[in-house]
Amino acid sequence: MRVMALSEVAQYLGVSRQRAVILVDRPDFPAPIDTLTVGRIWDAADVRTYAKLRRQRLADSEGD
Repeated sequence: MRVMALSEVAQYLGVSRQRAVILVDRPDFPAPIDTLTVGRIWDAADVRTYAKLRRQRLADSEGD
């Protein structure tokens, strides 16, 4: 299992760290798998799935 901390989540999603803080607190963002001294960590597969769904929702809303 690969994991991501907040910095990796921000980089993967292509957003600033500040924007990532907002995104990870949304109810539709995957729950962290643990909290370490570096902060919360997420399963990378869960973050990839979230990103794919987020891109789809954004694309769908642009067509409206």
